[in-house]
Amino acid sequence: MQTVVAFQPQSHFMNHPDAHKFEVTCTSCNLRELCLPGGISIEDLEHVQNIVYARRRIKRGESLFSGGDGFESIFAIRSGTFKTSVVDGEGREQVTGFFMGGELLGMDGIGAGRHNGTAVALEDSEVCVMPYSLIESMAHDYPQLQRHLHAVLSREIVRDHGVMMLLGSMRAEERLAAFLTNLSKRFLRRGYSQSDFHLRMTREEIGSYLGLKLETVSRLFSQFQKDGLIAVEQKHVRILNIAGLERMLASAK
Repeated sequence: MQTVVAFQPQSHFMNHPDAHKFEVTCTSCNLRELCLPGGISIEDLEHVQNIVYARRRIKRGESLFSGGDGFESIFAIRSGTFKTSVVDGEGREQVTGFFMGGELLGMDGIGAGRHNGTAVALEDSEVCVMPYSLIESMAHDYPQLQRHLHAVLSREIVRDHGVMMLLGSMRAEERLAAFLTNLSKRFLRRGYSQSDFHLRMTREEIGSYLGLKLETVSRLFSQFQKDGLIAVEQKHVRILNIAGLERMLASAK
């Protein structure tokens, strides 16, 4: 469980013995356009960024929160990658999503006041901790913040519906094509290469997310490489024919 620290404006922390934990500057963060609402002036952003009261480093394999934990904060990923998962009635893990820099975690707890699933770091990562009570309070003064939160929640609903469609109607090869093209677009939005990246998740975790067996995922990676769609070396993936992957998806619609 995370330690809860009473919120104070950032300026109050400068003489704190752990001040390095609290020096969070959204104005200088290259991901702020992804995790904070656009259109906010620098002056307003200086106030809005006070919803971040700490940075938290999470080692690879550690949990940011677990299913059943009380909901207190939303987390903005500054660096690294996380997977979210739930455990079914037979004790098996079902991966429900993968999240990277600039994306928000923890919103599954807003409704019930408790987290439904677990978030685990797939590499050494860092998050900004944003107490939800402060977000609600500031949203009254900054409508852009409230609209942005609603937009993020809406995207989560759309994403969940997309996953349901993925698992319910697509063939195995179409599921993997959708997964790779989605990652490609997300990397591009963050200013990284859309065609050359490392997968932080295992093939088994990909299979859990896509509803496929490990053997099927491995076979499809080999098949995609044979067909000239991708080049794979362990977890390093190069997309050689993005149009080919997209055509595969178009035929699924």
